Amino acid sequence: MLLKVGELAKHTGLTVRTLHHYDAIGLLKPTGRSDSGYRLYGTDDVARLHGIQALRHLGLALGDVAGLLDGEDAQPGRIIERQMEALDAEIAQATELRGRLALMHAGLVTGAQPGMEDWLGTLALMATYGKYFSAAELKRIFASWKAIEGEWVPLMAQVRTAMDSGLAPDSPQVQPLINRWMTLMINWMDGDFNLIERWGRMFRDEPSAHGRNNAPEGDMIDYVTRGVDVRMALMGKYLSPQQLRRIGKVAPAEWRALEDSVNGLLRGGVPPQSPAAKEAAACWQGLVGRLAGGDAEMGAALRAAWAAEPLLAAGSSLSAPVRAYLAKSIPESA
Repeated sequence: MLLKVGELAKHTGLTVRTLHHYDAIGLLKPTGRSDSGYRLYGTDDVARLHGIQALRHLGLALGDVAGLLDGEDAQPGRIIERQMEALDAEIAQATELRGRLALMHAGLVTGAQPGMEDWLGTLALMATYGKYFSAAELKRIFASWKAIEGEWVPLMAQVRTAMDSGLAPDSPQVQPLINRWMTLMINWMDGDFNLIERWGRMFRDEPSAHGRNNAPEGDMIDYVTRGVDVRMALMGKYLSPQQLRRIGKVAPAEWRALEDSVNGLLRGGVPPQSPAAKEAAACWQGLVGRLAGGDAEMGAALRAAWAAEPLLAAGSSLSAPVRAYLAKSIPESA
């Protein structure tokens, strides 16, 4: 089957003038001509035209298109592959843009009518976030924020009080706050240490993110970072770097519930070998097991670290009397 130039133009949406130009520059020569002199295009010509249009869609100049079509990548299959790759990139870019617009829209519909400063601030913050996170990751992070917001805001106030009081971040008074900070971060990011590390790097390297949307100011970030470094160094004496990255999440409310329960047993004089005490000890082992991701050796290392390191013990989610009581309730073989 052969198509005249007008028929090919109609099928492809190109103009006859464009096809004439392609012929004139040697980019697309018709297979033949009719007795009347009309250009006639065959299957191979149409395939080449598809290649021309695909490469033009990728942004190549006509001069570059000819070289590619006559080179090693001139096979129709490869040209289609390149076109699909370009479309995939466009889809990914459009999806990312839509995700960011959705995040901005959600902020607008739930808040007051924004002014110029609000627009500029939001755009700048989204640009900063975009250096470190995809729109899907930001949606996940923002959605999880509500779960910890009620504890995060008062915790920042307590940290600020400690800073104003001149307490060092490695002091026994401050380490419980540091531990709560770390616990909330792990819960907020759903135990994803890659997200946690990128979030921390963003706040270290991007001053524009400081103090925005309930975020801490730069001096607090430095203060907490020093406190976290102390805890991580101490835990590193008992856990490998790989194990530290596998630490799981336990909600602060679960630790508080266990603390309250055991304190009730202590006030009531319930012995550590009682069924109620053993039930509490089993709960403790379960929570530690979740922190250790089910790794018994790692769980034992965590308990050993809390027992041997005063600063880790001071910052533990359970008080020293509660941990001592629970330890007596655990069978020797556990």
